[in-house]
Amino acid sequence: MRHQKTRHKLSRDSAHRKALLMNLSREIIDHERIRTTHAKAKAVRPEVEKLITLARRGDLHARRQAMARLGQDKFVVYKLFEEIAPRYTERPGGYTRILKLGPRPSDATEMALIELV
Repeated sequence: MRHQKTRHKLSRDSAHRKALLMNLSREIIDHERIRTTHAKAKAVRPEVEKLITLARRGDLHARRQAMARLGQDKFVVYKLFEEIAPRYTERPGGYTRILKLGPRPSDATEMALIELV
């Protein structure tokens, strides 16, 4: 049963949502901070947290799982495993922070900054 398995759907079908979360995760790892809508920031946060926890393991299987989640971008996976994961070896979780930026001028959508702590 699917009880309490709700996720952020973001008004997209599953393939579009998967691609969106993959791209947002890749950009957060690459730039370590991005400006996006508040809903997208809340949706991508658990994905990035899981990727960093996976990278803390550091073995080949974890690397391959990260490649599957992030696409075939070896540079981003390398940065995740070699630069980002060692920073959080002592931290038990909570690797990202979401800061509200206020409404976007064009359509008043709530904007947020999501960054690695």
